[in-house]
Amino acid sequence: MITITGATGALNGATADHLLRRLPASELTVVTRDPARASRFADRGVTVRTGSYDDPDGLRAAFEGADQLLLVSSNDPHGDTVTQHRNAVQAAAAVGVGRVLYTSHQGAGAASPFVPAQHHAATEELLAASGLPWTSLRNGFYAHSLQWLMGPWQQTGVVTVPADGPVSWTDREDAAAGAAAILLRDEPIDGPVTITAEQAPTFAELARSASAITGTTVGLEVVDEDEWVDRAVAAGQQEPMVRFLLGMYQAAGQGWFAGTDPVLTELLGHAPRTAEQVLADLAA
Repeated sequence: MITITGATGALNGATADHLLRRLPASELTVVTRDPARASRFADRGVTVRTGSYDDPDGLRAAFEGADQLLLVSSNDPHGDTVTQHRNAVQAAAAVGVGRVLYTSHQGAGAASPFVPAQHHAATEELLAASGLPWTSLRNGFYAHSLQWLMGPWQQTGVVTVPADGPVSWTDREDAAAGAAAILLRDEPIDGPVTITAEQAPTFAELARSASAITGTTVGLEVVDEDEWVDRAVAAGQQEPMVRFLLGMYQAAGQGWFAGTDPVLTELLGHAPRTAEQVLADLAA
């Protein structure tokens, strides 16, 4: 039995869809806070269970019988992420889950300026200490986020960022397909595995790609961090979210997202989508 949390979301929902092309619905269970949102799975014969990262008892019941558990990272903006993940890992250990696969992130590390990377690193430590077999899916930064991380360049003709550095922008659908392939492998992968596209372009390189895609000149402006924050807030963005995003650019500038790995290409059997392809879709 493969049990999946977060299947009502885009990433693990896509992974569940990939699995259902290869497995009967009876071999899949999805866990969600709101079962009504998982009706598309229930209609296909998938078992739907209720579970919340804030409810350890409920998680134990939800994870019962899982040979593999695909555990999505919490997206609760007001929750204590590491505590929520601890609840899930402890529940998995309590009911004897065969293996936990956790959707982590490339650049997971306690020293990263990107806060989610710190949470991912702490969760990997929880998994390592749990006694459970585990795999950490360190996905590259999802390429669809370029829609907001590059700013309003289509209106201004300029990509304005507070720092620049290489990022292995990875298509979320490719990452989902890669996770499904790992779940279906005869031989498991232990510990962290990096799942990225084949290139890691900088924002400067993406600006040049945007120029080629649109036939207009798109420049790059790297501004002081405080000025970048002030501009974003003046444009109507909430300062806490702006400062949260600042950590991503800082991490990129420090090289936390620079590495690429051939694993995703091997899992897919073809080259993953490139950042340029995603950018062309966004531009259209």
